[in-house]
Amino acid sequence: MKPIWRFISSGAQDPAYNMAVDEAILTAHSEGKVPPTVRFYGWSPATLSIGYFQRAAEEIDFDQLREEGLGFVRRPTGGRAVLHDKELTYSIIVSESYPGIPRGVTEAYRVLSEGLLFGFRRLGLDAQMVQLASEEDKTKYASLGSAACFDSPSWYELVVEGRKIAGSAQTRQKQVVLQHGSILLDMDVEQLFRVLKLSNERLRDRLKQQFVRKAVAINDLCRDLGKRAVSLPEVEAAFRAGMAEGLDVILEAGRLTEYEQCLADQLVAEKYANHTWNLRR
Repeated sequence: MKPIWRFISSGAQDPAYNMAVDEAILTAHSEGKVPPTVRFYGWSPATLSIGYFQRAAEEIDFDQLREEGLGFVRRPTGGRAVLHDKELTYSIIVSESYPGIPRGVTEAYRVLSEGLLFGFRRLGLDAQMVQLASEEDKTKYASLGSAACFDSPSWYELVVEGRKIAGSAQTRQKQVVLQHGSILLDMDVEQLFRVLKLSNERLRDRLKQQFVRKAVAINDLCRDLGKRAVSLPEVEAAFRAGMAEGLDVILEAGRLTEYEQCLADQLVAEKYANHTWNLRR
């Protein structure tokens, strides 16, 4: 009998609430109150999230962000800026001691990302997980230094036709692993680079050109390959099945407990909707 994990589909939510829920599940799981959990969610409004270590004032144009009507939040995980709009966002929360979860961050990323690989393949895309083991590999996926997440290589990259197709980040707290990331259906590269602070327009254009060579969204790939565009429900179904296959578990539909909901509300007020947290660096 395969282990049963909880699956939650939250729909499109406020940016602070999205990050608060991921942390609330992590805390509840660390206390043994809930099982390992896979969660799918979206963003309302479209939101720019930045990594835990990014310097917000130096890297983000907040005047432009407000003009574009975008939300803003700092993630508890590392990585760079992500524009969340036409996408499926996922999170996986599981104890470090769960059987088969490696102790190392990069190997845990490989294990937890297997489900992404299967999800893309269920959509008919020949995704591969590329290990950046050599200097040649690292150079191939190297960045010129923009603040954008999909411009930043990891130890393991999910690629189709040589272009990065998923961006993920991970943190470990309270002996629990939280990995979350973006599965882009479509992306507005122009909007993303409009809200990043860059020293001049020449650099902005150069980084945009690099970005589109190295990163791609699902429906851009579908068009390139002569396939029809896919809808969000199709993507969610493919990745729910892919996650179950990759993790070798049964994903049973569930919801937040009252404890998690109360904790999430507290985290929104005290942390993720608070300027002290979002502008801390």
